[in-house]
Parts: sequence; C-alpha cells; structure tokens
Amino acid sequence: MEHPKEFSLEWGGRTLTIQTGLLAQQANGSCSVRYGDTVVLCTATMGGIREGLDFFPLQVDFEERMYASGKIKGSRFIKREGRPTDEAILSGRLIDRAIRPLFDDRMRNEIAVVSTVFSHDLENDADIPGLIGAACALTISDIPWDGPIAALRIGRIDGKFILNPTYAEIAEGDLDLVVAGANGKTIMLEAGAEQISEADAYEAIAWAQEQLMPVIDLIKKVKVSVGKTKTDILSPKTDEEKADAEEREKLHTMAREFMATKKATTLFAEPLKTKVDRKNAIARLKIETDAYLKEQSISKENRKKALESADEFIDSEITRMILEEGRRADGRALDEIRELGVDIRLMPRTHGSGLFQRGSTQVLSLVTLGSPGMEQLIDTMEFSTKRRFFHHYNFPSYSVGETKGNRGPGRREIGHGALAERALQAVMPDREKFPYTIRIVSEVLGSNGSSSMGATCGSTLALMDAGVPISAPVAGIAMGCASDETTGKFRVITDLQDLEDGDGGMDFKVAGTRTGITAIQMDTKTHGIPLDIVKTTLIEAKTARLKILDTIEATIPTSRIELSKWAPRIESFHISPERIRDVIGPGGKIINEIIAQTNVQIDIEDSGLVMITSSNSESMRKAVDWVKQLTREIAVGEIFEGPVTRILDFGAFVEISPKQEGLVHISEIAPDRINKVTDVLDIGDMVKVKVYEIDSMGRINLSIKRANPNYKESERDKTPLRGGNHGPHGSGRHDNNHGSHPPTT
Repeated sequence: MEHPKEFSLEWGGRTLTIQTGLLAQQANGSCSVRYGDTVVLCTATMGGIREGLDFFPLQVDFEERMYASGKIKGSRFIKREGRPTDEAILSGRLIDRAIRPLFDDRMRNEIAVVSTVFSHDLENDADIPGLIGAACALTISDIPWDGPIAALRIGRIDGKFILNPTYAEIAEGDLDLVVAGANGKTIMLEAGAEQISEADAYEAIAWAQEQLMPVIDLIKKVKVSVGKTKTDILSPKTDEEKADAEEREKLHTMAREFMATKKATTLFAEPLKTKVDRKNAIARLKIETDAYLKEQSISKENRKKALESADEFIDSEITRMILEEGRRADGRALDEIRELGVDIRLMPRTHGSGLFQRGSTQVLSLVTLGSPGMEQLIDTMEFSTKRRFFHHYNFPSYSVGETKGNRGPGRREIGHGALAERALQAVMPDREKFPYTIRIVSEVLGSNGSSSMGATCGSTLALMDAGVPISAPVAGIAMGCASDETTGKFRVITDLQDLEDGDGGMDFKVAGTRTGITAIQMDTKTHGIPLDIVKTTLIEAKTARLKILDTIEATIPTSRIELSKWAPRIESFHISPERIRDVIGPGGKIINEIIAQTNVQIDIEDSGLVMITSSNSESMRKAVDWVKQLTREIAVGEIFEGPVTRILDFGAFVEISPKQEGLVHISEIAPDRINKVTDVLDIGDMVKVKVYEIDSMGRINLSIKRANPNYKESERDKTPLRGGNHGPHGSGRHDNNHGSHPPTT
C-alpha cells in the first residue's frame, strides 16, 4: 500500500482535506475530499475511443451510500442501494455541468467521473466536496482537461453571506447558491432564493469568486506533487494520421469558403422565424455545399468529411452576426422575447391547468391537490423526511419532432423538473394556511429554448387556476450570450433558442417574481463567463421576466378564491394534544370507525392540528362534528340529548357525545322519588340531560330533571354528589367507565 499524501486548508470555518495515493489507484486520477466529517471519493477514468460517435461520451455519476450516515435502507424488502435518488442525480448533473466545458468536445474517448460518498456528517452537503474532488481527480490525471476549477455554496442570513452553510443555516437563510469557476470567471451556477434582488445575487456571485481561489491553489499544489503528464489525444502521431489531418483540414476549408459565399442567399437570406425554417435552411446549405464539392470531383467519403465543418461554421456565423451586426437568425432584436401565449382551465376535471407558449416552446402544467397524508416520504442518505409540494416534468420525443421510445424520466427531465420546483418553492403557502399536498406535472408539448422556464410559467398559471394561494406569480426566462474569448467581446441575448446555444454561448436561466429572484441555473460552453456578463444578464433577465409576468397577470391576476369543484376540501382545526388519544382510540379503533363511516381522510399532528379531507360536504361535516364532539371540553350547565347506553341499580349512563358518557343518578331522573331506574328508562331511550357537576376525577354527572325548563331546585338538589356516594338510592360505587375519557386497554 502506498503512503498517502494529504493537502489541507481552513475554509469556511472547517478543514478541507484532499488525500491522494491511498484509494482507487487504478483510475487515471483519484482522490478523497473531506470537509467536516463528510468524505467523498472521486475518480476520473478514461477508456478507448468510441468510433462512429458525433459527441463527446462523458459520464458523470454521484453515488450516495446509506452507510455514509449510519443508516440502513428503510424498505422492508430491499436493503441495498438501487436506482440513484433524485437528489443524487441532481448532484451528478451539478458536477457534469461544471466540468464538461473544460473538455475538448472533439474527444471521443469515453470518460467516467464518479463521486462516491463514504461518510456524511449530516451538516455539510456532499455535492461541494464531490465537485471539488472531481476537479482535482481530473487535474492530477493524464486525461486532457483544462482545469482546475473549484466550487462552493453560499447562504445568507440577515444580509450576511455564509461560506458553505450547513443544512440548518440554509433553512434559516434566504439564499442557497452554488458557484463553480476559476480565475474570476463563472462556469456553473445553481441557486434557490427567497425573492432576492438582482444586485444581491450579483454580489453573492462576485463574493464567491474570491472564496474559490484558496481551493484552486490547493488543487494546484496537489497537481505539482502527484499530477501526471496529460495525454495528447487529438494530435496526429503517425505520418498517416498527419496526412489524414491535413487532408481533412483542406476539405473543411474548401467547404467553409463555399458556405461563406452562400450564407447571405441560402442561410440568412430572410429571418428564419421557426425551428422548421432553420432546419430547412441548414439542410439547403449542406445540400448546396455537397453539390459544389461533387462538382470539384470530391469523393462521397471526403464530402462527408468536409461537411463535418458545417455545424461549426453555422455556430460561428450566428455568433458573428450577433456580435458585429446585432442581428439574430430569426430577425428578433437582442432583447426581444418571442410571441407569448397563455391560457388556463383547459382540462375539465383537473384541479388546475395552465398552458404557456413562447415561440415554439409549449408547456401544459396541471395541478392536483391531495390530503396532507399524501405527502411524499423521502428516505435519503441525509434525511428521512416528508415533502408536500413536488413538481414533475415530462419531455416526450414528439415535442421536438422525434420518435424515440418513452422509457420514463431521465436525468434531464429530473433536473428540469427540480429547477421549476425550486423556482416556485419560495411563493408556496405554508401548511397552516393551505394544508393540501400539491403536485404539479408539466407536459412539454413543444420545445425550442428553455422548456424548464416554460414549465415554471405554466405551473404558475396552473397553481393560480387551482386556487392555491401563492404569494406572487413566478416567471422565468433563459438568457444567452454570444462571445469571443480572444477579444473579450460579448453581447447578451434574451430568450435563447436552438441555434444560439452554441460554442461561446451560455444558457443562463433566471426565475422570480416582481420582487426578486427565486431560482438561477447557468451553464456555459466557454471556459467561464466574467462578472460583467453576469451583471448584464441579471439586469436584462429582470426586464424580460416582468414582461412575461404582465402577460400572465393579464390572464389571471391572482389565485382563484374558490377551488375547483373536483378538488377535495380540507377543514383544519386544533384540539388539545392531550385529547388526540380520544380521537385515535385503542389500536386506532375510533379513528378507523370515523373514516369507515364517513369516507374521509384524517391527519392529526402532534401539535393537535387536525386536518380532515373529503370531496363530500355532508361527510366532511359529519366527520368534523364527530371529532369535535370526541374532544370537546364539557362544561357545567350544558344541555345534551343522547341515548341511554347502560342501566345500573343506582342510575343510568347517557352518551352525550361520541364515546363519551355521563351518569344520571337515580335521584336525578325525575322530580319525584322512583324505586327503580327501569321504571322510567330503557336502554336506547333518547333523553335530554344537563351537566350539573364535573368532579375532581373528570367524571360527568348528568340530570334529566334539571334539563326541564320548568325545573325548580330543591334543598336536596343543592347538595352535589361526592365521590362514590350517590344518595340514598345509590349503590355507593362509580363505574370505572364513567368519566370524560373512554376506557383504555
């Protein structure tokens, strides 16, 4: 076993330690990262070239282990980890989006980056150590990668930024921001916020860049100590490879020169308004280029090689048009949003629906309201908890005119659904105000530029249509950028779509209300964007967001007051926590009886909050009255009507509320003396009774004669019963089942 090396620094009030030379030595690069007591093993491995691919095959995984936090999986039947949780998938996407731009996308070697959580202290989220470790593993490996980078999380409490906040600090604050980058440039952003201002968001990102530098310096130290020489994958090695590369470059040059002469007449002769227009224009350009090369006696195989340069040419031409002419492929101004369309209440039986369309992007969002008991149970490496609001996102292949099979949500769908959910979380009503479990499903029916922000807007419409009292409407917009990293020139564009998301660009999504930002997600295809682009983007995104909110509010300005008639109703009220047992009953007998007879759902919290859900008003009222009768505090002087349930020698028991009885002593049945209780009463008789005493043990003493409005109190009646003495007609005992609480077993 090799002797490990450790490299540490104090960062954010805790020690960050990178260890190499001990674990996973067969990977091209490996290290473990410890922050607090959270430990993540990170590996980077390179395989061979996958022939025939037209994309870079990078695979990034974030693997949670339940043992990391000392837990065994909660399932009764499955105890080992299975499919990655949504949280693990989101952490894997976080790492992927940060490291991918620093690879040369011409690579066709399979690359696998894996971060595995070995220990978790339940305070420090493992995604930041996982991202730092992935960057370090790539940096010290022989895999070509233009790092290092670093990442951190920022929280904010009372206006003060916190570096790498704990879970508790994130919950207390109004910001949860992850920033990855290097050298003052930002490569990846992910944020949720409580409607913070653009100025505050920019300040947080700028502050983050300063805090990244110590970690980048630490990774550089690791590289100097244990780093491998990078493998030159792309340069030709043999004479044959060099000749092939020279020939390929000549073919590319020939194709680019011809396409340059045709761009004005074939590619951008007129604004390409739709996705179909743009596809057709690109196809025509490729056909004309292929025909030209054929005229030059270029073989079919070589023409195919030459046309490899077409997409790169189109990307560069679109960037040039934006930077030099301020012109976009579809003819829009740089800050112009495509045509917007919104509608609500499209589906007759759903609880709420909203349709949002921006250009060719079309999303239908639908809301379902359920009882509090329908909350989702979450059992993860970190926590076992419940979730009452969740957003799901579906992206069928027909939304982009393709015919792929439907195999369930993938990483992209999970990521986009989580982004829209995070954008809406800040405006959702608290449980006390609106106790429903809320599910939104966004169906992407057409996609061409930020369907996740379309899902955010559609979900806002659907929530307001459903009558969910959100604090403010939320809208989102995707911002792009054309830039030249050599000159530093850039121009930000509003409402990004297909062709504009190429090399040198970014996808900067910002969602929020009129008050402020609720979510950010940014990816880039550059080596990072400088802070001046971040500032410009945030400002222009706000302008666009307000325009979209104008359109939403013109259709439905606020949430409906009334819920859909198909939505269940919930009535909530508080009872004394000490009376919860009276509703539950021994072994759940009483609550199950209420549910069986009324067909409602009942949820009771330890605080005494009772929530009853039903789609039938009569059943709802019956169940509410039943629970309230079970838990009501009986007061002296109250009058009830109930059945005689038991008859004994000394009196009769009368049920005055469900499962609650009181004793009518034989002397309290009639104004005159009677010899036997059965002379006057039979079991099942309905009688009116008055509570005239509740003794020190909580037992309720009732009177039939005192319930008569013409009753006049005698001297004998002024003496209340004491203990087990029930007067001359009593047996001198009190039944154990007499009192305000039913017997328990």
